[in-house]
This record gives sequence, structure tokens and C-alpha cells, in this order.
Amino acid sequence: MFRFIHSSDLHLGKPYGQMPDDVRGRLVEARFQKIDALLDLAEREGVTHILLAGDTFDAETPSPATRRQAIRAMGRDRGIQWVILPGNHDSLAADELWQNLAQEALPEVVTLALTPEPIELADGVTLLPAPCPARRAGRDLTAWMNAAETPDRHIRIGLAHGGVQSFAEDGSADTLAPDRAVRAKLDYLALGDWHGQMQVEPRTWYSGTPETDRFKHEGRASALVVTISGAGQVPQVEPAETGQFLWALHPMTVTPGADPVAQLEGLLPAEATRRDVLMQIELSGRIKPMDREALKKALDAAEPDFARLQWRERDLAVEYEVDDLDRIDQAGVLRSAAETLYAQSEDADRSAEDRAIARNALNRLYGYAVELT
Repeated sequence: MFRFIHSSDLHLGKPYGQMPDDVRGRLVEARFQKIDALLDLAEREGVTHILLAGDTFDAETPSPATRRQAIRAMGRDRGIQWVILPGNHDSLAADELWQNLAQEALPEVVTLALTPEPIELADGVTLLPAPCPARRAGRDLTAWMNAAETPDRHIRIGLAHGGVQSFAEDGSADTLAPDRAVRAKLDYLALGDWHGQMQVEPRTWYSGTPETDRFKHEGRASALVVTISGAGQVPQVEPAETGQFLWALHPMTVTPGADPVAQLEGLLPAEATRRDVLMQIELSGRIKPMDREALKKALDAAEPDFARLQWRERDLAVEYEVDDLDRIDQAGVLRSAAETLYAQSEDADRSAEDRAIARNALNRLYGYAVELT
């Protein structure tokens, strides 16, 4: 029997340039802390190997500090062996990166899988790596595994980075055959590139990143604990949570007459957990202007509790009536401006973009008026 941790896409050094400075620093550090998280998981599970299926580093030229600190963290004497595969972000074209890693007294517990050749991981276990030679290889890098010779009754594990395809004619030359495990008689194919966890077939899995980094893949991230009871046996694959931050994308549809603040409160997580939550709320439906202002105040009040809280009103229609325009002004320049903007926002002859601009301007005008009263 052989048990190991399958992970990928650490993207150490990812800059998170779109985030505010305070959030960016926390997200960068959380990625680095995944090295210890994976080591802790390996110790808890009693496994001795961690396989990283590409994109350990976010760029081909990570800073010397990022590179050196990562390898030293992996090299702590905890009896855990690491195998690092070049992915598309840190491909073999990054000569400086891999040369520096090889020359900087690499710890004995760290193996760089830089060539498509069998590696004996343990007694009776052979690893078949498919390192990325460049950001776009132009071919299926796992194809060599079909003919790779290993000793009889050895467990065969493939390690690769890239996307899979359903039929050869449907994808680019870079894509990996989804049935490679069957073709190459692999007991397990550990894949990286897709940042969410996904089973392709019983012997082929994407581990996903150990620290979620986008709303596309919601929830706290995890790694995979893989148990192979013997050559030819279907592996047992168990997710184990590793992520710190929760990325949550929530739709919220509101209707006139409903209490949007109460609806929001039912959507938000418990206050004690919010510091490690990045949440984006997609507002849609129809709402009265007074309810919109109340909702906006509730969102503004909750925002400091979160790592980041955002909301979008792209599909939210604010329904104005005469009484609502009266709150802006009952006569004069402001009332005239409000009526003009309202008419423009409802004018079917105008483009959707122009109507949205008028609607947003009217919402702002209403908000200013409410603040002054």
C-alpha cells in the first residue's frame, strides 16, 4: 500500500494586484503558509510524500526570497518527501529558476521532476512525471507514459499539469488525454492547472490549489489524500481542508415589498468567521429606492468585518415613483435633474449603457438627498 498527498498550484509569490494592500499581504502570506499546512496534513495522515503537480511558483522569475524560503520550509526535518513538477507558470523555460533551485543545496527531501523519466518514489512505487517545457508545450505531455517501463507489480503514478479534453479533435495540442490513466496503466494520475478540485475518472484527479484564489472556485481549499492498496487497485481519494480564506460568490434577488436587509443578514456568515472571508454579492431583481439605501447602509456597515466584501448592482432595477422624486426635491433644479435622469433611464430608444448611466446617476442623486435630510 502507498499513501501520499496530491496538491498543486501553490502559486507562491502571486501578487494579488487587484486587492487592497492590507488584504494582498494576508493572501500572499496565506499561500506561503500552505507549505506548513501540507506538512501538517502529511504528518496527521502518516504519509511520507507530497506531490506538487505544477505551478509551485506563480512566475518564471520568483524573487530570491520567495524561492529560497519556500525550499527551506519544505526542507525542514519532518521526514516528508516533496516532488516538485514544473507547470505552465514555472515551466522549464524558466532556466534561471530551476538552475538556482538545483544549485542552492537542495534539501534531500525535495526532488525536482525536471525530465520525463521514471522516478522510484518508494519500494514498489514508480512516479512518471510530465514537466512542462514551456508555457505552451504544443503536445500532450503525458503521452510518453504509455510506453514507460516499470518493474512488475509496481504502483504507477503519473504527475502532470494541464487541461484535459474529451476528444482529440476538440482541443488544442496542449491538452491531456482524459483517459491517460487507462492507456498508460496508471494507478493514479495526479493533475494540476485547474484550481478547483475535480475527479476526471476514478484514477485521475485535479487536486486544486491548497489556498483558493478566486471566486470561480468557491469555498475553502483542500488537498487530496490518496491511498493505493496495490498495483491495479482503484485508489481511495479523500479531500482534506487546507485553505484559510473562504471565497464566496452569492446571488441575491430582491423584490419590492420584501425586506432586503433581513435577506442580506440571512446571507452573511457568522461575524466570528468574517475576517477570513472574501464575499461578492450579485444583486438582481427590483427594489424601491428607500430599500436600496437601507441595503447599501447595511452592506457598508458589514464591510469592515470581512477580508473583503463587494457587491454589484448590475442587474438590480430601482423602481422610482413620484414620492421618491419628491424626496430629492419637489421643485427646482434638483427636481428637474431627477426627472430628466429618470426619463433617460426608462427610455427604450437609448442604449442599455446609456440607461445604466442615467440610472446610476439618479441613484447617487437620491442617496445624496437622503443624506442631507
